[in-house]
Amino acid sequence: MSSISIRKINSSNESAVRKITLKEDQKNFIESVDECLEEANTVPQWRPVAIYNEEEMVGFAMYGSFGPNKDTWIDRIIIDEKYQGNGFGKKAMFRLIEIVSKEYGVKDIHLSIVEENKVARHLYESIGFKYINEKDPNGELIFKYTVKQ
Repeated sequence: MSSISIRKINSSNESAVRKITLKEDQKNFIESVDECLEEANTVPQWRPVAIYNEEEMVGFAMYGSFGPNKDTWIDRIIIDEKYQGNGFGKKAMFRLIEIVSKEYGVKDIHLSIVEENKVARHLYESIGFKYINEKDPNGELIFKYTVKQ
């Protein structure tokens, strides 16, 4: 039985989170953890977090809420290549949806993906994210999840 938790990144886990890596064929779809943390240092709305299964770090995610309409995003999620295929990504997304919707008091959560990333699209659609026929400024497809009451 796995137990997924989301934890803040701090001095005790930052070096481990920076070692999270993707498979070679995934590197064109998402920024590295180092790039995400650099962005989070310059954009205070971003919340970078580590994903754990029990006490083992298995991934990284970043979320945030922007603007007067509180547009809320789960912007990055990376499961380390050695832990992929175990369902951690899906479990982490459900946990992140729960955390993000409560933290920001929102029902709608967005994410975007590179159109060619079929694996991510399948995962997000299986969770309940819907493509909203829009693209972000980088040309990525925007999906929305509405939290059920």
